Amino acid sequence: MTDTAVNAETTVQKPNKIAMVISCLLAFPLAAVLLLHPAAMLDANGEYSHRAMMFIMIGISGGFVHGVGFIPRFWFWKWLFSPFVAWPLMIWGYYTWFL
Repeated sequence: MTDTAVNAETTVQKPNKIAMVISCLLAFPLAAVLLLHPAAMLDANGEYSHRAMMFIMIGISGGFVHGVGFIPRFWFWKWLFSPFVAWPLMIWGYYTWFL
């Protein structure tokens, strides 16, 4: 009975190592800028766009979650922290940073 419960796991996809490295390389500089020099993320008026910062930080979180190889079980977290969502949000962060 125990063997059935232990061996009844679902199939787990192997993570793409190149995509994981890209996620980490996109997330590390943005996180460093937000921690060390947050004024670099100001908009044209000299203020923070809190809505944009929230989405950019979700992208950074997704980059770290995907980059270290963690695979969430719940479908919503799996979707939110996937590179399909995280990469565009981090690219938006780079656009905000270099604007």
